[in-house]
Amino acid sequence: MDTQARLRRLPQVDEALKHPLLAEEVASHPRRLVIEALREAVDETRARVLAEPDFDFDAGDVIAAAKARVALKARRSLRPVVNATGIIVHTNLGRSILSQAAAAAVHEVATGYSTLEYDIGSGERGSRHVHCERLICSLTGAEAAMAVNNNAAAVMLGIAALARGGEAIVSRGQLVEIGGSFRIPDVMAESGATMVEVGTTNKTHLRDYEKAITQNTRLLLKVHTSNYRVVGFAEEVSLDALVELGAAHGIPVFEDQGSGVLIDLREHGLPYEPTVGEAIEKGATLVSCSGDKLLGGPQAGILAGRADVIARLKKHPMARALRLDKMTLAALEVTLRAYLDPERALREVPTLAMLTTPAEEIETRARALMAEVSERTDAYKLRVRPDVSRSGGGALPMADIPTFVLEIEPVSITVVELEHRLRTGEPAVIARIAEDRLLIDPRTLREADECVVAGALVAAAGE
Repeated sequence: MDTQARLRRLPQVDEALKHPLLAEEVASHPRRLVIEALREAVDETRARVLAEPDFDFDAGDVIAAAKARVALKARRSLRPVVNATGIIVHTNLGRSILSQAAAAAVHEVATGYSTLEYDIGSGERGSRHVHCERLICSLTGAEAAMAVNNNAAAVMLGIAALARGGEAIVSRGQLVEIGGSFRIPDVMAESGATMVEVGTTNKTHLRDYEKAITQNTRLLLKVHTSNYRVVGFAEEVSLDALVELGAAHGIPVFEDQGSGVLIDLREHGLPYEPTVGEAIEKGATLVSCSGDKLLGGPQAGILAGRADVIARLKKHPMARALRLDKMTLAALEVTLRAYLDPERALREVPTLAMLTTPAEEIETRARALMAEVSERTDAYKLRVRPDVSRSGGGALPMADIPTFVLEIEPVSITVVELEHRLRTGEPAVIARIAEDRLLIDPRTLREADECVVAGALVAAAGE
């Protein structure tokens, strides 16, 4: 059959919409989506006809291709996955997951009206800052506080309010780059302040700051390197010393803590990470941190510090552009409330629970998962072995968190194919490969996920 004859066999979109194979799609999906899928299927088939002299098809093939495209187009782009990697604050998978209480609060305010900017007592307009400010102050000892949409925004707002048009001094060893190639120098440039670098990559002394102070100095900035460590022949100036220097010259001190910690994690076998409360106690004028890293809440940037400084930040023109929406505020408020009782936070905030679960408990869960998979399929060689989990999210970079993983060696397919089948399944199960084995780390699995993973492994075996 020649090319033109084959092209004439391509179905017309209007006629194809009436095809019985598409009846369910037409009934349950928007008409424009089905039409778009049909046109793409027809165009793809036409291109193959023109490119491949021996390519043959019938109308049913085009309809089937359109049907598959409808299913893909109807699937949400942002959808749940199962994190089996052992990376707790996994940036690509959404960082921290919310507690059940925080998720319920989001649902309540998202599906109804709320007191977002309404004062019930006075019956007048209120401020959205009140929902979290008192909690942050109570947990950190700060005079005042506010929250914006992420920590990069918090840093930019803080520098803009305190140092715009002037100079901000920062150690060269603290010019960090965060995810997506965003860098402290870039954030500072957008804030309108002139960055003054002092010291070297590995060593900065107090005298370096002292020599750099001029009449135009507006801020001393300290950036906690939460996503990496310089070890060996290294030294940095303590916050205490910077605060003393700032006080002597009337210059505010702003510490960006990055990952955001409200409780001392050393009590749970994790490396030291400075808390916001410690920085406030040492006299920092302003402290910022993330809400969705070690704090375990939604994406947010928390700013805590002196009352007059926070007041300036709230009135800054950028504050409105960076403010939080009602759903994020609801999640952040409930997450912060859990910290009023640290033991409760360790139980209820998923990030804290995952970070502090003993390795022995993870081993028990890994062995239970292995038993369930073994009972349902013999497509894998399975064993449980020790490994390490990671905090992720640019936090606790030196922490090897002891864990146990289920190590999987497929019998009849490659480990790469197994990983692909799990990743493209529904729901997607995201695992990791090491030494030609697939690893499942129960540390980042919720209780309901374990049955899902077992089922996904059985399905991926193709039995």
